[in-house]
Amino acid sequence: MPRIWAGMDIGKEHHHCVVINERGERLLSRRVLNDETALLELIRDVLDIDRDVLWAIDINHGVAALVIGLLLNHDQPMAYLTGRAVHHASGTYRGEGKTDAKDALVIADQARMRRDLGQLRPGDEIAVELRILTGRRTDLVADRTRQINRLRAQLLEIFPALERALDMTNKGPVVVLTGYQTPAAIRRSGAKRIETWLRNRKVRGAAALAKTLAEAAEAQHTALPGEKLAAAMVARLAKGVMALDEEISELDALIEGRFREHPQAEVIRSLPGMGSLLGAEFLAATGGDMDAFDSADRLAGYGGVAPAPRDSGRVSGNLHRPRRYHRGLLRVFYLSAMASLKSCPASKTFYDRKRAEGKGHKQALIALARRRVNVLWAMLRDGQRYHESLPVTAAA
Repeated sequence: MPRIWAGMDIGKEHHHCVVINERGERLLSRRVLNDETALLELIRDVLDIDRDVLWAIDINHGVAALVIGLLLNHDQPMAYLTGRAVHHASGTYRGEGKTDAKDALVIADQARMRRDLGQLRPGDEIAVELRILTGRRTDLVADRTRQINRLRAQLLEIFPALERALDMTNKGPVVVLTGYQTPAAIRRSGAKRIETWLRNRKVRGAAALAKTLAEAAEAQHTALPGEKLAAAMVARLAKGVMALDEEISELDALIEGRFREHPQAEVIRSLPGMGSLLGAEFLAATGGDMDAFDSADRLAGYGGVAPAPRDSGRVSGNLHRPRRYHRGLLRVFYLSAMASLKSCPASKTFYDRKRAEGKGHKQALIALARRRVNVLWAMLRDGQRYHESLPVTAAA
C-alpha cells in the first residue's frame, strides 16, 4: 500500500496536483503547466516527499498524454477515476465551490480510500495508433452525416421531388448531384445522356438512377427563387460528401493494415461478425491488454453488456445497464453480435431462443453480445482462434 497519494486534475494548459498522506493531510498543492520541464520538476518534488506514491488522474488520454508518458517513463503507478466519479464524490467534501485544487484533492483522497480502482495501463503502440485512426474515422463519419443533412435541406428548397427520390447514403445519388441539380437541366439532358454520364463515372445502376432523375424532373416544371445559387451549393455539398467518402476509404485501408499487424488480430477476426474495423475499435477501446480484465465479467462490464442490479426494499431482481461503461466498446459488441446472425448458426440459435422467451430484438442482441464476450475473452486468454467446437452459447 502506498504511503502518499498524488491526485491530478487534468486541464488543457495547466494541471493541478495535490499530494496527501495516509491521514488525508495535504503535503503539496501546485498548479503546473502542461509542459515537460514543469511536469518533470513536479514528479521530482513528489518523489522527494516519498517514493512510495500512487498517482491518480481523471483523464486517461488526450490532454493527459504527456503526464501519463512521463509517469510511465519513471515507472510510476497510476490509477484512473472517471470525471463522473470525481463529480459525484465532490459533493461529499466541505464547500460547494468547485476549483481545480479541490478536484485534485478529491481525486487523491478517493484513490487513498478506494480499493476498486484498477491500475492505469497504457495501450501498446498499435492499439494507440488504432485509437487515433478510429477516432478520426468516427469524426469523418459524423461530418459526412452532417454534410448529407445539409445537402438534403438545400435540395429540398429547389427540387423536393428529387430529394424525396434519392438515397444519399449511396454513392450514385451523390455523384449525380455534382452534375445535375435542377428539373430543367435534367430534362435538357434526358435519361440516356445522364445514364452515359453516370457510366463514365463508374456508377452502379446508372440506368435506374437516370430514370429516377427523369421521373423527378417531369414531376416539377416550376423554377423556384434562388434556384441557380442553390444548385451551385448542392453541387459543392455533393463534392464535399465525395471527398469525405474518399478520406474514409483511405482511413479504412490504414486501419485494416495496422490492425492486421497486431498479435491478436487473427484471433479477434476469427470470431464470427468481428471484422477488421470492429476488431480495430475493440483494440482501441481495450488498449490491446487483456491483463487489465481478469475475467470475462469485467470485460463485459466495461463494455456495458453486463447488467447491474438496482434493488431497494422489497424490489429485487431489477437489472439495468451500468452508468459507467465504454460506449465505443458497447458498439463493437452490439454490431458484431448483429453481424454474426448471418454468418454463425450458433449465434442465430441463441438469438432465436431469446426471442422465443419473450425478449425484444435489442434485448436478445445484448444477451447474445454478453455470451460472445465470454468466448472472445477465452480466445484471447488462450490465444486460440474461434472454431465450431467453441459455440458462442458456451460460457468461458
